[in-house]
Amino acid sequence: MGHWNASESYQLNPASVIVSVVFSLIFLLGTIGNSLVLAVLLRSGQVGYNTTNLFILNLSVADFFFIIFCVPFQATIYSLEGWVFGSFMCKVVHFFINLTMYASSFTLAAVSVDRYLAIRYPLRSRELRTPCNAIVAMVVIWGLSLVFAGPYLSYYDLIDFENSNVCVPGWEEHNRKVLDTCTFVFGYVIPVLIVSLSYTRTIKYLWTAVDPLDGMSESKRAKRKVTKMIIIVTVLFCICWLPYHVVILCYLYGDFPFNQTTYAFRLLSHCMAYANSCLNPIVYALVSKHFRKGFKKVFSCILSKKGRNKVHVVHVANTVPGFEAGSTEVSQMNEENARQNENEMVNRPLAKPQDTTMTITLPFQNQP
Repeated sequence: MGHWNASESYQLNPASVIVSVVFSLIFLLGTIGNSLVLAVLLRSGQVGYNTTNLFILNLSVADFFFIIFCVPFQATIYSLEGWVFGSFMCKVVHFFINLTMYASSFTLAAVSVDRYLAIRYPLRSRELRTPCNAIVAMVVIWGLSLVFAGPYLSYYDLIDFENSNVCVPGWEEHNRKVLDTCTFVFGYVIPVLIVSLSYTRTIKYLWTAVDPLDGMSESKRAKRKVTKMIIIVTVLFCICWLPYHVVILCYLYGDFPFNQTTYAFRLLSHCMAYANSCLNPIVYALVSKHFRKGFKKVFSCILSKKGRNKVHVVHVANTVPGFEAGSTEVSQMNEENARQNENEMVNRPLAKPQDTTMTITLPFQNQP
């Protein structure tokens, strides 16, 4: 991803510690966050019926792959003396970095157009905004990403530098300029232009076609919230990836000397680009009530599976000593004891009620 290895630049011992901590946090947050997003979307069963959810799913897959296949390996550039994963991984890691970057930028461009059509032409766009077409768009996105990222499989080489192996660009300077410029234009500039145009027209329509003081339907409010969430995600992508591209262009076309300042700026640009993949789940949780509920359901399922005790809910319909009528009492007990008590209750003959007060023997009462 970078154009020089940490062993070629100034060695900052504090930086190695900071990088290890920051990259570990990015890895943990990104892995857990994107896994939760995928679990919520796939668990709800609604992902196949909503184009926006499909694009969010695609974005989460790209972020998840980026976190898993890129961040741990790139962290070693700043914390170790050289590249320790061999020539094959040197090429594959940088290929995946650009592959997922392209997939993310193309997905954000596609979802911006999807949002514009959904809000501006809600009826006429129904035939176009179908799950089938969204899946086709996702296939095209990954296909284009493979085409644009493919050259990076031969872009990097493993060389020996001061008794250490380092992973550096192996192409000639002219070819490197062409490829990196194309990456900046097609992977950043064009998607950002599409996104900017789409959301500018979307926001303009939202605030001119509907009077903010008038009541809006639930459908329009939901569309506004979804659009707001996607805009925040897009802005974060633009902000986080811009310094990374600036560093590459300055290195290729400008004066970018090796010193502590440029090293720190390069490190910061990489941290921002990597952090983008763990920010999206946080945005979803803060903005979308649907995702917050989904996250809670996923957590509750995980905790219930790990719990050794089963929660039994007993609803008391009539007055019972010690409980109010209609209250719900939750009693936790060992599963074997619960089954035994339940069997005893089933086999035990019911007592004939003598008055309006019904006596119920509860499994959590120690009565004969």
